[in-house]
Amino acid sequence: MPSSQSTNETRSKSTNTLGESTVKTSHRRSSAYHRDFEQHLIDHDIHPNNRRQKPHNWDEIQQRIAQPRPSLSPSKFSDAAFETFQQASEEALTEAMMMRKAFPIISGNADIPSTGELPFGNLEPLTDGTLVDAKPDFFDGARPAQIHRRIRSELSSYITPSTQQQAPVLPNFFAEGKGPHGDASVAKRQACYDGVLGARGVHKLRAFGVEASGVEYPETLFDDNAYTITSTYHGGTGTLQMYTTHPTRSPDDEISPAYHMTQLRSLAMTDSVERFREGASAFRNARDWAKEQRDDLIAGVNTRVIGMPSETSTLESSGHSMLSQSVNEFTLQDSETSADALGLDASVDTNTSHKRSRGSEKGHTESKSKKRSIKRSVRVDRSSGRCERCSQAG
Repeated sequence: MPSSQSTNETRSKSTNTLGESTVKTSHRRSSAYHRDFEQHLIDHDIHPNNRRQKPHNWDEIQQRIAQPRPSLSPSKFSDAAFETFQQASEEALTEAMMMRKAFPIISGNADIPSTGELPFGNLEPLTDGTLVDAKPDFFDGARPAQIHRRIRSELSSYITPSTQQQAPVLPNFFAEGKGPHGDASVAKRQACYDGVLGARGVHKLRAFGVEASGVEYPETLFDDNAYTITSTYHGGTGTLQMYTTHPTRSPDDEISPAYHMTQLRSLAMTDSVERFREGASAFRNARDWAKEQRDDLIAGVNTRVIGMPSETSTLESSGHSMLSQSVNEFTLQDSETSADALGLDASVDTNTSHKRSRGSEKGHTESKSKKRSIKRSVRVDRSSGRCERCSQAG
């Protein structure tokens, strides 16, 4: 693990052709391996493991992930299968070995677009540009063709994480793994970083759908619900930890949200076969739940964007190029998949109605409306520092 530094600047001494000593100052990019990484996130209104700010749909998520899985029943997942997992976890000497041998037993098989170890090099910086690109060990997302081309174009730098255009987009389920000698605190910081990038993408897509519906800036955009789940697995301790990540309205900025990471579960996967079944069920149910949230949101925004005039768009399209390369996906083929997974189609279904109610709009006074109108006339996105014009000049 790289040593921690108290500053983002490093200095090197060199001698020029005249024999004069010079000092060069360079700025390093911070990563989850640096201990100041977490404080950097907090300074930018990103709060790791904030139990005081649980999402409003907390109980719904807890109930969903607690459901039993037929594929993990005693008749399908035996004591011998559990011992195989224990052995795989114990013999995985490195993070790569653990993700290749032990992790797939937890994640199971599912018809969900997924991959890992791809740098998120296509996204706008999360804070001030000093963080390294995220590179999750594993993530689920949607197939690119599932999202309307116009949406992918205008939100590319928020929902398309990789420059490889066939990689999953709008990721909202992530996993980070560590081998027996890995640092669990690093895995947690990586999961926090992943989760906020995912939650930001979901928030941007929800905002795009709001604009497409013709509503200026409803309170329901900040519904305080979580749509993103992250997890970590440490091969040395056999511990699986799961978290939600969700945005809330920032007290300092009505446009840029604050983000909160909250622990869902912590399970000792190598303790007993019963604990493994409980943990693996939670993980697999969370994958299904995240996919359902993703699919519902995409279907709703796709439907709205069909009738959206081009001049009403408020988000700039990404200037990043995308390489046409295939992705090495995790080969997880499951006999047990959700109805949504089995019905997934790469084509865009524009006739699908949005399944989730946005809620009733709250009334506003004339002064509040004028204030919000002024704030929305020119937005400043904290993560990129760019202006987003919400209305066109006449």
